[in-house]
Order: sequence, then structure tokens, then C-alpha cells
Amino acid sequence: MNNRPNPVLITGCSSGIGRACALRMHRGGMLVYATARRPETLAPLAAEGIRTLRLDVTDEDSMRAAVDAVEGEHGAVGTLVNSAGFAASGAVEEIELDRMRQQFETNVFGLARLSQLVLPGMRAAGTGTVVNISSIFGRYAVPGGGFYQASKHAVEALSDALRLETAGFGIRVVVIEPGPVRTTNFGSTYVDNLPSAGEVYDEFRERTAEYFQAIYTGSRRTLAGTFTVHADDVARVVERAVHKRRPRARYTVGFLARSTIALRRLAPDAVFDHLFVRRAFPVPHGTAQPRSLTR
Repeated sequence: MNNRPNPVLITGCSSGIGRACALRMHRGGMLVYATARRPETLAPLAAEGIRTLRLDVTDEDSMRAAVDAVEGEHGAVGTLVNSAGFAASGAVEEIELDRMRQQFETNVFGLARLSQLVLPGMRAAGTGTVVNISSIFGRYAVPGGGFYQASKHAVEALSDALRLETAGFGIRVVVIEPGPVRTTNFGSTYVDNLPSAGEVYDEFRERTAEYFQAIYTGSRRTLAGTFTVHADDVARVVERAVHKRRPRARYTVGFLARSTIALRRLAPDAVFDHLFVRRAFPVPHGTAQPRSLTR
């Protein structure tokens, strides 16, 4: 019987979902390596007895060093949780291409490259799990977050391909799709990232900032804010998936995630836009008015 520990390498542990995963899995008895771009942000986790490493998913040397450190001690990474990410917000017309590239470097290319680095060790061990933190926005999109949502759509597609490519080697690939997560850091970053240049989307930008502040601070009642989940709710699902011998390909987290993804799957685009997106999210208004669903 193989009694080697199953080390868990988690990215994005300075706050939010990554930090919650590190704490929950450590307290559940797993050997956790929590990582972040700035190691000083991991001090509270280190105080809990969690091992910490510097890992910047946009830096090849940093990723290699972290994987080498775990493999040097344990032979292979047992579980990789790709949690690092951020949201570039704003209308598609306004976002600078450099910002879009930065979004994909972190949310997609970093995730993909780190997965590439751990797979040889997992394959040699004949087992392993890759958990990719996606979002409900990996299944549909709303105004104001096109590039972030595109990055999560990419994570979904990569995960599907990777799951099929590695299953024969004993490796499991799981996607986690949470609804809005009540994390102050993510919410404030999303609002701060709204571009301020240009006049066409001024009103939309202001309404979007106010809307997402309400979601993440609870300053007023919104549909998304009513059904927010907490980071530990997501971590609980991650932990459950990791312990399953045959986990599902996807796990949604929260009522909003389950209900809206089901609606998106069943409803035509125009119906979904009218019944959900235009009623639940700010939408830019120009001289052209949306066409009615009725003729």
C-alpha cells in the first residue's frame, strides 16, 4: 500500500478562495503548500502550521521552483488547486489589449503552465488531481466583464480537454463553478479595475461600480448579493471533490450558480438575456433600444 502523503499545492492563497482552501484542507489533515506572489501575505497561514512558498503564476522560474520544492520532498504533487486569478472589468470596447493579455496570463496561461509542470510527476505516480477554480461566468457572460469571463470560458475548455487527456493515467481534473463569493478583496479589486477613460460608458461604469460594491459589501439588496457564498463554502466543495475517487467533472457552488447555469442551458439566448441578464445586471444604454421579445 502506498502511504506517501498527498501534498496539495494551492495558488492564490493571499486571500479569498485560495486561503480558505488552504485552511480547510490543512485542518482536515492534508499536507498543504499555500502559495502567493507575495510570501509575506501568507504569514497567517504559516502561523497555522501550513507550509508556504512563493509562486507567481506569471513567472516561469517561480512556478518551476515551487513544483520542484514539493516534488523534491514528496516525489509528486498529489493535488493542484489553481485558484490564483483576478478580474479585469469594463466594457469590451474600453479595455486596453495589454490589460486583456495580463488577464489571460494570470487566469489562463499561468493555470495551464502550472498544470503542465505537475503532470509528469502525477503521471509517474499513477494518480493526481487538478482542481481549476472557474466561475458561473465560465458558462455565460454579462456586460462589464467580457475579458474576465472569456478567461473563465477558456479555463472550462482547457479543463475538459485535460480531463480527457489525462484520465488514462489516473489523473482527475475537476472544475469548480461558484456564484458570487463574498470576498472584500475581489470585490474592491473588480471595482478598482473599471477603466475611467472615455465618456460613452460613463453612466454604465458608475452603475456597474455601485452594483458590484453592493454585491460584495451588502450595501443594498441585489439578486446576486442575496445569493452570495463565502470562500469557505467553495473550499468545502473543493475538499469534497479532492477526496472522491471518481469526482464529477464540474461542481457548482451556491443557489445562483445552480439556477442560472440551468437556465442558460435550457433557454434561448434572447430569453436568457431578457429574463436574467437585463434584469439582474447593469446594461449600457445608447440611442438604440433593445428589441422587444414580442413582435
